[in-house]
Amino acid sequence: MAPIISIVSPMYNEAEGIAEFVRQVHAAVDALGVPYELILVNDGSKDASLQVAAGIAATDATVRVVSFSRNFGHEAASTAGLRYVRGQAIVLIDSDLQDPPAVIGPMYEKWKEGFQLVYGVRSKRNEETVLKRLTSWLFYRLMRKLAKIDLPKDTGDFRLMDRKVVDAFNALPERNRFVRGMICWTGFRATGVPFVRAPRFAGKSNYNYVKLVKLAIDSLTGFTTAPLKIATWLGSLLATGAMLWTLVVIYQFFFWHNPDGTPYRQPGFTFLYIAILMLGGVQIFLIGLVGEYLARTYEQMQGRPLYIVDELVNFTDTAAVGGPNGGILPPNRG
Repeated sequence: MAPIISIVSPMYNEAEGIAEFVRQVHAAVDALGVPYELILVNDGSKDASLQVAAGIAATDATVRVVSFSRNFGHEAASTAGLRYVRGQAIVLIDSDLQDPPAVIGPMYEKWKEGFQLVYGVRSKRNEETVLKRLTSWLFYRLMRKLAKIDLPKDTGDFRLMDRKVVDAFNALPERNRFVRGMICWTGFRATGVPFVRAPRFAGKSNYNYVKLVKLAIDSLTGFTTAPLKIATWLGSLLATGAMLWTLVVIYQFFFWHNPDGTPYRQPGFTFLYIAILMLGGVQIFLIGLVGEYLARTYEQMQGRPLYIVDELVNFTDTAAVGGPNGGILPPNRG
């Protein structure tokens, strides 16, 4: 029987928690009384995540596994899973159990009411640092101000989507992907379901601040040219300020005098050093900003696949939308 609900879950080094995650998904979705599938996407894990997931799938026909040839990143793993789904209501959820599978039920009820996109809204974040909460707060509000999308506040990738939403998402060709932003960009009727974000069930987070900063840069450059416009205005402001200061210096040179009647001369070395450092830093920053946009164009023009699938488990007749991995057919254990 074709599944009504498809659950997609990227995993990277989650061997310790996969079995519990699958158990909680079964407990949550079995209660809904509809057929479903769970697609685990192994993003090149270095631990036994693939072996554990494949072992579960060997005795559980609802579990299917997509395994990459190496680590391609969370956004690529999410994209791959969404290309393989067969259901009409598709849930995207991380496998670390910070997003509780029990919320799938309320999301499903909202979908039956007619909503096509149901966000998981983090009403509380247990065991997250003040810095993490502050940076997250700033990021969402900055995206809402600068980007051309109405990104809901305090949401992550945890959401339920109608088949129409997923089909629209799968048609988007970007290589540098910000999944939650791209899904939001599609539009459709949306609502939120609040939940308490839990600490990780096992292991440690695979996201550090370097990766989070990179994700923020990809997100901003992928959805808005506002940074380039800000750079233009900043350059214009600095140029105008420099011209005005030049006029001030010229005026002082000809019309200002010291108390003894000698012409006034500003000691310029310290100011000159500061001005050079400031303008040099601004120029390097602006060149780097332009470089970010050029790099995105370069990577898009290369045309390389977003990921490469090395192995499929429990797949017999499902082809991925847009091709599974750029034309390389992986073996299938199922």
